[in-house]
Amino acid sequence: MNNEFIIPAPPLPRTPAEEEKLRGRLTGFKIGYDEGYLRGRLAILDGRPEEPIPVRNLHVMYVASGKGYPYSPLDDAVLYALQKLTTQVTVTDVRQNLAELAAVQCPDLVLVLDGMELPLEQVSMLRGRGIKTAIWLTDDPYYTDFTMKIVAHYDYVFTLERNCVEVYRGLGCPEVHYLPFAAHREHYRPTTGRSPIQRDVSFIGSAYWNRINFFRDIMPELMSFNTVINGIWWDRLPEAPLYGDRIEIGKWMTPQETAVTYSGSKIVINLHRAHVDEKDNNNALLIPAASPNPRTFEIAASGTLQLSDARDDMGTFYKVGEEIDTFSSPQEMMDKIRYYLTHEEERRDMALRAFERTLKDHTYTRRLHQLLTVIYG
Repeated sequence: MNNEFIIPAPPLPRTPAEEEKLRGRLTGFKIGYDEGYLRGRLAILDGRPEEPIPVRNLHVMYVASGKGYPYSPLDDAVLYALQKLTTQVTVTDVRQNLAELAAVQCPDLVLVLDGMELPLEQVSMLRGRGIKTAIWLTDDPYYTDFTMKIVAHYDYVFTLERNCVEVYRGLGCPEVHYLPFAAHREHYRPTTGRSPIQRDVSFIGSAYWNRINFFRDIMPELMSFNTVINGIWWDRLPEAPLYGDRIEIGKWMTPQETAVTYSGSKIVINLHRAHVDEKDNNNALLIPAASPNPRTFEIAASGTLQLSDARDDMGTFYKVGEEIDTFSSPQEMMDKIRYYLTHEEERRDMALRAFERTLKDHTYTRRLHQLLTVIYG
C-alpha cells in the first residue's frame, strides 16, 4: 500500500431547498437557545426568596372593596401582604357593619381598599372609638369626582397617583401619601418552562377611546406581526372583525391567564388610559395622570419586555431604556417593536432587569410595609 494522501472530494453544492432547510434549522436552534436561556434565568430569579421584613405586632381589619372582579385580585394581594407583615388580620368588606365588628375585634387599624361604597358614618364611628383609619384609593385620578368627597373622613389617605396628593391635602387631609400598586407574585410570575403562548406582541386592556384612537391608524402594521389584543369594548374598533380571534372582545382574563399571556409574548404594550374621557371618567378637574398603572409592575413581574407610553413618574420605578422602554407616538412604538423583535439579546436582558427590579422593589409586601411605616414609623 503506498503512502499517498487521499484528497477528499469537495462537498457537492447544496440546492436552494437544502440551503433554506439548513438556515431554518440554525434559526430554530438559535430561537430555542434564546428561549431556554431566558426561561432558565427567570427560573433562577423567581426562585429567590423575598427579602424578609419584620412582622409588626398589629391587628389590622382589612375592608375589601366589595366590588368583585376585577377588584378581587387586588384584595387577594393586599390581604396576602398584610398576613405576612402583621400578627393578626380580620377580613371584612364594605357591606358589613364595621363599627359593630370593630367593637368585638378591637383592631389597631382599619384599612379600606377603594371605599367608594362604604357608608361614611361607619368611618366616623370607627374614628370616634379611637381606631386609626386608612384608605388606599384604586382608580386615581379617573374618579376623583367621587373620591374627593370621601378622603377627608380618614386619618390616612394613600393614592396611586402622584398628582392627587396635593389635591387631597388641599381638602384638609393632613396625611396624604403617594403609594402606587405593585405586582402580586402569587398571581404574576413568568412561565419558566415552555410557554403555551407564542406571540410577538400582546396588549391586554379595555378599549378606552384614547386606545382606540391610538391603535387605529397603525393597526394593519401592528397586526402584520403575530399580535393579539384582549379586553372588553374592542367592538368599538370598526376594523376589529377584520382580524378575527386576534382581537378577543368582551373577556375579563384572570391574573393567572394574563401572566401566562404576558410571559409568552416577546413584547407587551402598556398604553395607559387618558385622564380626559367624558364617557368613561369622572374627573371634572381634569387632574393629569403622571404615575404608572398597576399593569406596569404586573408585566415586568411576568418576565417580558414592556413598551409603555411615557409617563412623567415612570423613571422613579424603572430605568427607562434599561429595564423598560417607552414611546410617545404610535410610530415610535412601531419602530421600537421592529427593533426589539430583531435584537433578541437586548430584549431579553431588558426583561430580566425589569423582573429583578420588580422582585426587589415592587411587590405588595414592599408596598404594605411602606404603608405601615407611614402610620406606625
